[in-house]
Amino acid sequence: MRTKSLKKNKINVVTLGCSKNVYDSEVLMGQLRANNKEVAHEEEGNVVVINTCGFIANAKEESVNTILDYVQRKEAGDVDKVFVTGCLSERYKPDLEKEIPNVDKYFGTSDLPNLLKALGADYKHELIGERLTTTPKNYAYLKIAEGCDRPCSFCAIPLMRGKHKSTPIEDLVAEAEKLAANGVKELILIAQDLTYYGLDLYKKRNLAELLRALAKVEGIEWIRLHYAFPTGFPMDVLEVMRNEPKICNYIDIPLQHIADAILKSMRRGTTQAKTTKLLKDFRQAVPKMAIRTTLIVGYPGETEEDFETLKQWVQEMRFERLGCFTYSHEENTHAYNLEDDVPEEVKQERANSIMEIQSQISWELNQEKIGETFRCIIDRKEGNHFVGRTEFDSPDVDNEVLIDATKHYVKIGDFVNIKITDASDYDLFGEPA
Repeated sequence: MRTKSLKKNKINVVTLGCSKNVYDSEVLMGQLRANNKEVAHEEEGNVVVINTCGFIANAKEESVNTILDYVQRKEAGDVDKVFVTGCLSERYKPDLEKEIPNVDKYFGTSDLPNLLKALGADYKHELIGERLTTTPKNYAYLKIAEGCDRPCSFCAIPLMRGKHKSTPIEDLVAEAEKLAANGVKELILIAQDLTYYGLDLYKKRNLAELLRALAKVEGIEWIRLHYAFPTGFPMDVLEVMRNEPKICNYIDIPLQHIADAILKSMRRGTTQAKTTKLLKDFRQAVPKMAIRTTLIVGYPGETEEDFETLKQWVQEMRFERLGCFTYSHEENTHAYNLEDDVPEEVKQERANSIMEIQSQISWELNQEKIGETFRCIIDRKEGNHFVGRTEFDSPDVDNEVLIDATKHYVKIGDFVNIKITDASDYDLFGEPA
């Protein structure tokens, strides 16, 4: 028979998925802490909240397996309560309630007040920017908008996150000031679509004005842009990037594909010619900019010719950073009506082929950095190395700068000038200059 756990009420928040979920978990934990609840992130606790991802097949599988794991622990008496929130729960709540009934309650992406109530806490409206950050102390994510109005055929995010909703500039500045007061030096701006920021509130694309306001926050030294949409990109952002030293010469702009037929079917609102011109304009305006993109291969109807067009284009564009995913056939999306006709092994071969090209490009670009000195932020120590990043690198997804800790000492969380002494395809090696 199940015996009730003797641990006192400690709430363990488990986060799956993207940086937007990390941010949401941090807000939840900030609210719980303000209600004097004992809370931890991915540690032991007798009450568990799983913040799920429902984006593509692999992410959904991981979320379901995590829920099943904690339900088993509940049945064994190691955990008292299991709550599920986030994108998977928003998208598949009725199915989950039927398939995994032992979860105490399921909540959607905009259910924070109800989730807090279930955890015996009140939602505090006055807590603008009060979060319990889970990232290393020197950087934090800043979510500037929720939801998405784009009609991309393959994407289920609007189903899970709703319409685009910008956060007012003054609220974001207040949040940035609180983060800076806690030692954060780098803000990573995230949204489903940065490009759209401000259209709902200010009736214009207002990312440039937001950047100018955030750059005035004392203590913040780097501001990094993630997830811009190529169509309708506000070009005044490039001017701010060029003239404001705090804005990193870096942009994450998921382009997904380049063959015109695929772009049209994906409902991306652009063409190969327009996209190529946009990137050339980027490089002309900010010559040292590092451009990160993500691509999807194996989309319904992708022919060998479409794939060859994509491969050739990747070779020509020489992206500083690139990730490649295989297409996931998601129900209730526009593309779900198409036949998922590219076999799984072909999808995988195509993804590997793109990443081989990128690996060579990355190696060549990294070799050019040997002998140069870069201002780096030191994130952590791992084994015999201190691990840092240049302004051209985002945490978890990009290059890292490794400093031999048996020979050199650098302080975690500090900016240090590092001279690059060697380089591989995805890592730089260096020593304090």
